[in-house]
Amino acid sequence: MSLLSTPAAPAASAAPDDVLRRQDPVVADLLAGERQRQASGLQLIAAENFTSPAVLAALGSPLANKYAEGYPGARHHGGCEYADLAERLAVERATTLFGADHANVQPHSGSAAVLAAYAALLRPGDTVLAMGLPAGGHLTHGSPANFSGRWFEFVPYGVDPETGLIDYEQLAALAARHRPKAIVCGSISYPRHPDYAAFRAVADETGAHLIADAAHPIGLVAGGAAPSPVPYADIVCATTHKVLRGPRGGMLLCRGELAERVDRAVFPFTQSGAQMHTIAAKAVAFGEAAGPAFTAYAHQVVTNARVLAEALTGEGLLLTTGGTDTHLLTADPAPLGADGPVARGRLAAAGIVLDTCALPHERRRGLRLGTAAVTTQGMGPTEMNRIAELFGAALRGEPGVRTAVAELAGRFPPYPAE
Repeated sequence: MSLLSTPAAPAASAAPDDVLRRQDPVVADLLAGERQRQASGLQLIAAENFTSPAVLAALGSPLANKYAEGYPGARHHGGCEYADLAERLAVERATTLFGADHANVQPHSGSAAVLAAYAALLRPGDTVLAMGLPAGGHLTHGSPANFSGRWFEFVPYGVDPETGLIDYEQLAALAARHRPKAIVCGSISYPRHPDYAAFRAVADETGAHLIADAAHPIGLVAGGAAPSPVPYADIVCATTHKVLRGPRGGMLLCRGELAERVDRAVFPFTQSGAQMHTIAAKAVAFGEAAGPAFTAYAHQVVTNARVLAEALTGEGLLLTTGGTDTHLLTADPAPLGADGPVARGRLAAAGIVLDTCALPHERRRGLRLGTAAVTTQGMGPTEMNRIAELFGAALRGEPGVRTAVAELAGRFPPYPAE
């Protein structure tokens, strides 16, 4: 049974909207194809999930028509009565859910949230300490192709070559040597919990701001399945999709004394009009995440990831750090005769969808996968073991895997009919 199938969230229609089909059958067919793609395979991309039908309804609401530049009570457009109510509700729910003094729910994406955090605390040319991209850092953590690498001087920290864990001694030494204006704690492919207290101590010792990029673990934090960065970081950047299971977008959490700086960094400095339909959908997601069903879901996500990690090890893959504390896993498929891109292609052909990622201290890429979406569909440890079997079979080139994947996925539709 899908975890989205709850009395409070009636199932979405299985067919594309009739109005869209009459108006634009080409787009309707595209959406129907995407619906079928999602339902007929295993969606293991760590950054993806299935939102509830209630979140989808808010995304398609009349607030999509509303221009609401500014903040509640101080808009640059008229007619914002309900837009203001929606944003205030989203902010109230976010601050309550995460125990934060202040929340800004306007960022259009996680990257936009990070940009705003930098704008609030830094000036061009400042030195920033962040996880290096080869170790799992994000593009916004200093990639030369990104605004971060062009505007700031990034110093990368990494992970221990033996354990794959963050090297906190190296972190402290680099901070003492370079005296960064900010330290960024966060990664797109680190499967363990960061030691936020250790990061805070290093920041305090060197006079740096601490920015937590919690785009991946924030949903686990909401469900009590991961430690919270909120008590330690000056600013927490996050996404509202991934494990949190809301609409695609970003948010910022901060202490009260930074609220004005954060808000001005979002608007008017980095963004203009807020996407009010998305903000309403964020409010829905925050409300869902505050309930006991989401708490159970978040813990099941972690349980499933640990079971899957052990089962994939049994299939011959090498798991970085030896396993996971979170929803995501990173694995080296080399023992099965493939690098990351080749393995991803073989798995995609079998209907198993995931990403590649950097392998620390290696010149080749591995695989990054997560259990958020399949857990939303209602899968548990039994299915995780079966997924690992199909994973190994696909990488070994065994026949019939695509059919077996479709059969498994078909038993757990993401949006079951009532």
